[in-house]
Amino acid sequence: MKRLDWYIIKKFLGTFFFSIVLILSIAIVFDLTEKMDDFFENQVPLKEIVLEYYLPFIPYYMNMFSSLFIFLSVIYFTSKIAGNSEIIAMQAAGMSYHRLMVPYALSATLLFVLSMWLGGWVIPKSSKHMLAFTDKYVEHFTSENARNIQLETEPGTILHIESFQRRAGIGYRCSIEKFEGKTLVMRLTADRIYYDSLECWHLDHYTLRTFTGMQETLERGARKDITLPIIPDELFITAQQAQQMTTSELRHYMSRQRARGSGNVKAFEVEYHKRWAMPLGAFIMTLLGVTMSSRRVRGGMGKNLGIGIVLTALYILFSTVSTTFSVNNVMSPFLAAWLPNIVFLIVSVPLYVRASK
Repeated sequence: MKRLDWYIIKKFLGTFFFSIVLILSIAIVFDLTEKMDDFFENQVPLKEIVLEYYLPFIPYYMNMFSSLFIFLSVIYFTSKIAGNSEIIAMQAAGMSYHRLMVPYALSATLLFVLSMWLGGWVIPKSSKHMLAFTDKYVEHFTSENARNIQLETEPGTILHIESFQRRAGIGYRCSIEKFEGKTLVMRLTADRIYYDSLECWHLDHYTLRTFTGMQETLERGARKDITLPIIPDELFITAQQAQQMTTSELRHYMSRQRARGSGNVKAFEVEYHKRWAMPLGAFIMTLLGVTMSSRRVRGGMGKNLGIGIVLTALYILFSTVSTTFSVNNVMSPFLAAWLPNIVFLIVSVPLYVRASK
């Protein structure tokens, strides 16, 4: 590490964090203006607005758009030092183009680690407060009733509940079927199902049919206690709650839901892959930003920033469209999360090879 490396790293990180403070300040002002009526109507305390909503708001959106902040920051300060002929002086002193990329790569690595830490552990915990605040005061998106629930609670055991009330913990018209291979060996039906605790459930007015070969055993009763490896909250998990899970919790949830045959996994898979794709986008956007702005060109910084803003818009468009395609089963979650990085990497590599020559 030489003094020149520290100079570029300080320029990189200083511009990055300054742009974050500037843009997020503007975003908070616009968001506050939009939600001011909801805050006054619900008489939300100022302390709750600051601590429960806007404090988690900052790391959430900072991490979401980190690759774009990196891209614009690199274009801005690299165009500036190129315009001052500083890059020409570096190369005249014997620094190769590849060596010039070292401090950029180190800065991108630091931001990669920061983004992984924020996205994997910090933001999921803080998002619980932000989404709970939004659901309570701004836009109600959680449901207290679920209908036509069907899932595999354990291998070979299928649970179906026609309707379930979350607050009361009661379900109506329930059936549990157990298979050995493709053969039905047990079917349990009940008018109502209640959740007790520790995965214990109670059935009212049940009918139990057990099949052994060609023989059937019938049992009826007013009440029966059973154990199911599921709790009521798992019946109401929505796509918004993927943001509230740490990376390890998200991985565990997806494996459980796949084993149960649940179809509500796409949004969680996209979120999981994005937690890897977005931090790695720091390297791709840094590479693209340097190759675009390291040469002194007519039009200067304004031209480079203009191109950068257009490419930023395209990056957001790719990310939004691919996510929509994945949720609608048109594209795999992996490809949806990685498509923007793949496209911009394909653009960056030829530009870097050309710039290094």
